[in-house]
Amino acid sequence: MKKMMIAAVTLAFALALVLPALADDPAAAPAPSQNTEAKNLRKEIVKLKYVRAQDIQQLLYAYVSREGHIQFNPNMPSILSVSDTPENVEKILAAIREIDVKPADVLYTVQLVLGSEADATTDAELKNDPVIKELGKLLRYKGYSVLDSTLIRVINRESAEVVLGPKAEFEFALKPDVAGDAKAPVIKTEVRLRQITRRGAPASETMKALDPVVVTLIESALNVKSGDRTVVGVSKLDGGDKGLILIISAKIVE
Repeated sequence: MKKMMIAAVTLAFALALVLPALADDPAAAPAPSQNTEAKNLRKEIVKLKYVRAQDIQQLLYAYVSREGHIQFNPNMPSILSVSDTPENVEKILAAIREIDVKPADVLYTVQLVLGSEADATTDAELKNDPVIKELGKLLRYKGYSVLDSTLIRVINRESAEVVLGPKAEFEFALKPDVAGDAKAPVIKTEVRLRQITRRGAPASETMKALDPVVVTLIESALNVKSGDRTVVGVSKLDGGDKGLILIISAKIVE
């Protein structure tokens, strides 16, 4: 009888020591279920205005936790599905607001000017032009006349192409890339001017039409400050006493 009482007291004493320890042991506590974690995730469907989902997905993954994800359907590139903790979703949405903005529009004024070594006549609109006056000090040309001029408005980082010249014999293309801050932007511009010589019709209907002859006169990449006007290049025409001068100005417009 005494042995049974001693055993019971010993068991009670052991339980008194073990149970509080188990209660304080985090490993012994039941792990939160995956369903509980899933309920804490915030989901958002974002409609993009100016950028494509596939273009910004990798950038946004810098804000995504292990439980989160960013998905899109290639057939719907303007829709982005975001799922993550509420804090991370707020960071992702803030990043999207910074990225998904309207690209800058750039307005170019393009002038094709013909310089002549033999003819000293200068068009009235060019006589007081400061750029032409400066060219007169640097080049051999005595007279200057405007062959053509145009305005080109293009979205940043997109290409634009126009045909110039009295006989549509020149093809002009450009592509802007606006850099720098809003107060002092620099417009990096890729420029190409080509001359197109169209050959006559074939002698008979059975003969294949001749392709036009295309010659690149000026090809350059330059930085233009918004509002500035600059000479892109000068090209001799057919090796004679005349040269083609390409002048552009660029301005960022709202």
